[in-house]
Amino acid sequence: MSHAGSDERTGSSSCRLTFDGTTVTARPGQSVGAALVAAGIVAWRTTRREGRPRGLFCGIGVCFDCLITVDGRPGQRACLVPARDGMRLSAEGDRDGDGGDGDGDGQRW
Repeated sequence: MSHAGSDERTGSSSCRLTFDGTTVTARPGQSVGAALVAAGIVAWRTTRREGRPRGLFCGIGVCFDCLITVDGRPGQRACLVPARDGMRLSAEGDRDGDGGDGDGDGQRW
């Protein structure tokens, strides 16, 4: 089991995040989205209309598919938020961040 501390292979430190009650380990410089995907968590919100799962898609802050609540602040892009020890993450539910048709793909039809 991984835990916060030093990585013996690389000498780098790691941190622990909590996502909806599950502990996730992140590496230095890693985004929250990358840490979740590395832990096998690939979706953390659903679209309003169809209830389709969404998570990390573009990975560069353009698509808004990866919206997540970070330390009580909703609407954060997981691909842009750097992981910090002790962060509390939670799923967004049925939020759509792009103003599109509800499927999170940015299209209005």
